[in-house]
Amino acid sequence: MLAFYALVFTLAWGPWGLALITASPGAFPGAGANSAADVGPFTYVTMLLGPPSIALAAILVIALAFGKVGLRDLRSRLFRWRVGVRWYAVALLTAPLLMTAILGALSLTSKAFVPGIITAEDKASLLVAGLVAGLVAGLFEEVGWTGFATHELSKRHGLLATGLLVGLPWSVLHLPLYLGNASGAVPQALSLPVSLFSVLLPYRVLMVWVYGHTHSVLLAMLMHLPLSASAFLTVSPAMEGVPDLIFSLVLGATLWVVVAAVTAADRRKLSRGEYTPATSLTHVVST
Repeated sequence: MLAFYALVFTLAWGPWGLALITASPGAFPGAGANSAADVGPFTYVTMLLGPPSIALAAILVIALAFGKVGLRDLRSRLFRWRVGVRWYAVALLTAPLLMTAILGALSLTSKAFVPGIITAEDKASLLVAGLVAGLVAGLFEEVGWTGFATHELSKRHGLLATGLLVGLPWSVLHLPLYLGNASGAVPQALSLPVSLFSVLLPYRVLMVWVYGHTHSVLLAMLMHLPLSASAFLTVSPAMEGVPDLIFSLVLGATLWVVVAAVTAADRRKLSRGEYTPATSLTHVVST
């Protein structure tokens, strides 16, 4: 696992660091872009180079550790799509519904919380850029984070431990992107920890929970997509600074409540013996 994390940071931080160095202020998604053009083509391309390196790291480690058997197993989980409609709904709708509801409620107190896609000058290009970024991040990153890291760690650890062991490095990996978003309106000693950990950590725990029920890397990809796309679509220029901090804290707290609810529900079902072998979470929720 340490070899995988070392490869991920080495390979991914290269292009993301280059994007940070060369980007102009406000050029990162989530920094209040009015259109895709504000991000800049070079910054956008270098950002998109990071996710494939995570997939490459996972494939290399699996090939070296497990050989062809491990690669075949990964392939089978990549294309596992018969998992039930409810799990597709959880994967695709959790982030958009929670974000929309929270922004809608907060917008009653300030127009700063009106989603960026509504106030953007070029809605079409921003939507396309967000969807492309979400697809690239979801398709490639989850080969590593779910296809390898979650799959292996959940064999030895419970739901929360696995979520944290995968979520912490996943969060820290985004440090160059959040440094590029820093506006100076909030001290970085406060804004960076909130940006890195308040939302990504509980969301990763939920992704581990969904994977424990489905063993589908494909579903993890679909769950990652709306979270990444939201960086382009939800944040507006007016939301920089304190409003963004408030939104992240409220969304993070809501996600932790959801994590607590689904974990408690799983424990009750497990205690009543309601899991079948195909969906057993004994190794996931045990502590």
